[in-house]
Amino acid sequence: MIGVRRFSTIALPRPTRIVERNLLVYRRNYMVVLSGFFEPLFYLFSMGLGVGSLIGDVPLGDGRSIPYVVFVAPALLASSAMNGAIYETSNNFFYKLKYAKLYDAAIATPLSLRDIALGEITWALLRGSLYVVGFLAVIVLMGIGGTALLTSPLGLLALPASMVVGFAFAGMGLAATTFVRKWQDFDFLQLAIMPMFLFSGTFYPISAYPPELQAFVQVTPLYRGVHLIRALTTGTPDASLAIDVVYLLGAGAIGLAIASRRLSRLLKS
Repeated sequence: MIGVRRFSTIALPRPTRIVERNLLVYRRNYMVVLSGFFEPLFYLFSMGLGVGSLIGDVPLGDGRSIPYVVFVAPALLASSAMNGAIYETSNNFFYKLKYAKLYDAAIATPLSLRDIALGEITWALLRGSLYVVGFLAVIVLMGIGGTALLTSPLGLLALPASMVVGFAFAGMGLAATTFVRKWQDFDFLQLAIMPMFLFSGTFYPISAYPPELQAFVQVTPLYRGVHLIRALTTGTPDASLAIDVVYLLGAGAIGLAIASRRLSRLLKS
């Protein structure tokens, strides 16, 4: 399908054919896929361990305080899920759409435009999950030799929670890329991603902001992901986690719907 050999002849859901194609393409370029894993890892070592040794403990708001590296680690875990999803649904998707004309060929098969969008989102989610698994492994190993970075059994839910974060950013990234006209337009995407990474409670509590800015930050997708995962890894869940999950799933679903609609206009025009 789409010019590459299939792994098998087993009947699979149609969106998985897009995933299968991407696996075949990247099987010899796996280091490209893994590259985005290292950025949040470097931040963990430099900010969590380096700056953390100067800061000390950070209050959680429930009367408890935790080491700075424990505070930062779940936020960087959410950032790993975001990075994997955004990398795959931005430049890579744009190249396949505009230059490789992959999807022009795909719609000549039984694949629908929704199948294409869902397949690319699934692949982006898998890439983000790969980053998360690697990051979690590092967190566990760091905890063995020093400060435990997962301080609650609920930390086991960090993996599915990170996948929810990845789904949200995969859907939004795919939808945003369908509006991109040229490579330079991705600068606007970075203009949105970088402030979210820096100011979504990643490196310090948002209580440091004025109330108006706090309200704005709380409606950004990365903050909802950071809040969700941090509550699980530190054992401080509350009813607002349901808001996080609904928000992120809704953002991903809306992104999928927009991407499918936009692909219909772009490929059938």
